[in-house]
Amino acid sequence: QVRLAESGGSLVQPGGSLRPSCIASGINFRLHTWNWYRHAPGTDRDFAATIDSSGHKNYSDSVKGRFIVSRDNVRNTLYLQANSLKPEDTAVYYCQTKYRGREVWGRGIRVTVSS
Repeated sequence: QVRLAESGGSLVQPGGSLRPSCIASGINFRLHTWNWYRHAPGTDRDFAATIDSSGHKNYSDSVKGRFIVSRDNVRNTLYLQANSLKPEDTAVYYCQTKYRGREVWGRGIRVTVSS
């Protein structure tokens, strides 16, 4: 069974940084594309960042230039280095992938950006 477990959520001041991570089990991590999504209060869950099996990355316009997605294929771990955080980055952050044609999601972690 594929399991995704995020960690690293916190309360942080505007301008601060966090590095959420997502550990995967039950899946050949290195073969998959991995994504970060986020769900802010009162909005739909939105794409934030992606990294494919070759290490190619892409970002939403809202996080481009501030967030960096990375992966460790030895530790089966996905990371999101979130810098220059803004109050509008407040959301629940999820890691996600596709496995055998189905989407697999973690349970999410809460990131709150507030002074």
